[in-house]
Amino acid sequence: MNLRLRSVRLLYFILVLNFSFAASAAEGGRRESRDSFNTGWLFSRYGLMPDGSTKQEPRFPESDQFNDAGWRKRTLPHDWGIEGPFRMELPSSTGKLPWAGIGWYRKHFQISKSDNGKRFFIDFDGAMSHTKVWLNGHSLGEWPYGYSSFRLELTPFIRFNKENILAVRLENPDNSSRWYPGGGIYRNVWLVKTAPVHIAHWGVFVSTPKITPESATVRISAEIENQMAESGEFAVTEEVREMGSGAAGAVSPEVVLQISGGRSGKCETEIELPQPRVWNLDSPNLYEAITVVRHRGLPVDSSVTIFGIRSARFTAADGFVLNGKRVSIQGVCNHHDLGILGTAVNTKALERQIKLLQEAGCNAIRTSHNPPAPELLDLCDRLGMLVVDEAFDCWKKGKRENDYSTLFMDWHEKDIRALVKRDRNHPSVVLWSAGNEIREQGDSVMIQQLKSIFLSEDPTRQVTAGCDKPEAGFNGFQKSVEVFGYNYKPHLYKKFHEENPDKPIYGSETASCVSSYGEYFFPVSGDRTHCINNNQVTSFDIYMPWWATTPDVEFEGQDRNSFVAGEFVWTGFDYLGEPAPFFDEKSVSRSSYFGIFDLCGFKKDRFYLYQSRWRPDLPSAHILPHWNWPERAGKITPVHVYTSGDEAELFLNGQSLGRQKKGIYQYRFRWDSVTYNPGRLEVVTYKNGKPWATAEMKTAGAPRDIVLSPERSTISADGSDIVYIPVKIVDAEGRQVPEANQRIQFTIEGPAVIAASGNGDPTNHRSFQSSQYEAFHGQCMLIIRSREGGKGLITVTAQSDGLSGGMAKITAQ
Repeated sequence: MNLRLRSVRLLYFILVLNFSFAASAAEGGRRESRDSFNTGWLFSRYGLMPDGSTKQEPRFPESDQFNDAGWRKRTLPHDWGIEGPFRMELPSSTGKLPWAGIGWYRKHFQISKSDNGKRFFIDFDGAMSHTKVWLNGHSLGEWPYGYSSFRLELTPFIRFNKENILAVRLENPDNSSRWYPGGGIYRNVWLVKTAPVHIAHWGVFVSTPKITPESATVRISAEIENQMAESGEFAVTEEVREMGSGAAGAVSPEVVLQISGGRSGKCETEIELPQPRVWNLDSPNLYEAITVVRHRGLPVDSSVTIFGIRSARFTAADGFVLNGKRVSIQGVCNHHDLGILGTAVNTKALERQIKLLQEAGCNAIRTSHNPPAPELLDLCDRLGMLVVDEAFDCWKKGKRENDYSTLFMDWHEKDIRALVKRDRNHPSVVLWSAGNEIREQGDSVMIQQLKSIFLSEDPTRQVTAGCDKPEAGFNGFQKSVEVFGYNYKPHLYKKFHEENPDKPIYGSETASCVSSYGEYFFPVSGDRTHCINNNQVTSFDIYMPWWATTPDVEFEGQDRNSFVAGEFVWTGFDYLGEPAPFFDEKSVSRSSYFGIFDLCGFKKDRFYLYQSRWRPDLPSAHILPHWNWPERAGKITPVHVYTSGDEAELFLNGQSLGRQKKGIYQYRFRWDSVTYNPGRLEVVTYKNGKPWATAEMKTAGAPRDIVLSPERSTISADGSDIVYIPVKIVDAEGRQVPEANQRIQFTIEGPAVIAASGNGDPTNHRSFQSSQYEAFHGQCMLIIRSREGGKGLITVTAQSDGLSGGMAKITAQ
């Protein structure tokens, strides 16, 4: 049974077993099912091929007579580009991976004759891109935007008790993206079966217009489709209860709709819910709205819509207000790829990202620069994260030759409506974004038109845009958005507020500091020649591209202007493509340097800077750089400390190097005159005059052992679950060796396979599917995936010449 949290269509008698009307549901009545359609696909590539050659498309691969015997078997979600290989002649901006080209998918399946009379649909959560779909040789339709979710109907061409063949053609034009977009059916696909009378796709909308401690008004609108030939009378009821409680909730009166054949009807109901448990970041309480449609007394369809009871508003004077209280936006921008896994959506990988971000104190994500996977929003609802849900990276004026600008005029309204209708019930979504750094930042008419589309589907949320042009805050464009987002403009916050005192503002994209894990260059200064070497960037967190700032400058901009709602740092995680500051498309770099975390999810030093800012009540201290510098004996080697404390004293081998107190608008401690000697660095920090936190950095010895540390000890034997296994090279005392770069060979025994391997080095071109990988500053990452149905012990070993091997055991269950 499908367990997705969003508008999950379930068997009605199971959902309402404890309800007074359970008996009538069990008596019979048609109902909807929504099942995974991810397995049993065949795949083949054409056009631009991974090796740089071209391969002509065959004739009529959409036909049910086409011979697909030689095609590869694939389980969805699938990203064809991440398979590689990396090629130096491909652009750095899109990750040097072969994502452009044409891909065909075919699936053979059967439908029982007992289902004759029902309606069948296929739901795509996302396919990259220019999707065209056929069933048994008949065209079902198309949807070009690779980030949109969409539905197509199969019913007219279904063959019962016979083989059916679904064919899907995707085409990624070259030069159509600014970052790595991936390729293929990279999100989940669902087969939907309904009665002729059913709840429309994304047809339920839940809002909470009035909330007090004593009660909440829950407003539910539902659209019902009648695909019968004749008119009919249909009764709709709503029930609201706490998610997963199993107890009966508040029930609405029955609403009766008269709907003509081939038409749809809408109804709206309000339910007063006593003593509501609101959704917030600390307690993300969720509710279920159960919509039931009856015809002639029997239930014909039902849906469960998950929602939260909360009020959310951006204000000009007090920033973002959630349930009547100011909440500082401590957010990040994230692209949709999952690092070394590529773009194929994986719920466990998304959950890991969110939990790592929350460890840093992050409470918000901007889905840069496109609609996200539905699973991301489900997780944000459940884990308590805010979301800015973004639609586009461009409008009519493009940034690449074949980007969304070629589709905008014909498709923008369809794509916006699909985004809003799909995502409007998520309590985590607090803002719609119409675009990022679009070229038309003086076109007030266009933004008004787009805003009206958003608000027509959801009048409860505000609309924003991320603006990089300084003039956008003053030329009238700012008046057409309800919340103004500035990208990299902390120096303009004050002026904007003075000239727009009634307009909320936030940092929609901030910092863009760049760094490589474990790389430190000397002398320590912001000069480019001192921050960059061999296509790596210093990790002292002092360098950024020309348009950007250090985190410290953004912090000061917000602290000087308390009306600013907060920020979305560029970015939470390194991602494939856009390796600024290395702008040459022939640069060896294939992934970004912007992340607080690297491509594997390892914490860079910057993690601790943001944690000290975003979690001021958590005792924390972090020293950088590492302390293995034999070539710098006797030389000046500056030391920085990130801490949530307000005072710090640094010691080297027991000798104090001075105690410092933070000044106003100071966010790190620096000891710029430390002379390197091997041994032990220690920092002791204080807050309000009392001991707060300590940290140490010791000189590591020679590399000796490989240590594997699985993040989980069990894995689900469903064929999609994954476990991350950090791998470290350590010395005799268990300290990570920062200079270690040995190649490590992995082997797996038991019901699992390698899902990905990597090390966070943006210049490494080894395949992410490799069974061996080099350490980068003493560490790398292995990700394993379970085999469907395979239970038992999984043994992972890691070996390298000259080192004692490591082993980890994981149980598949």
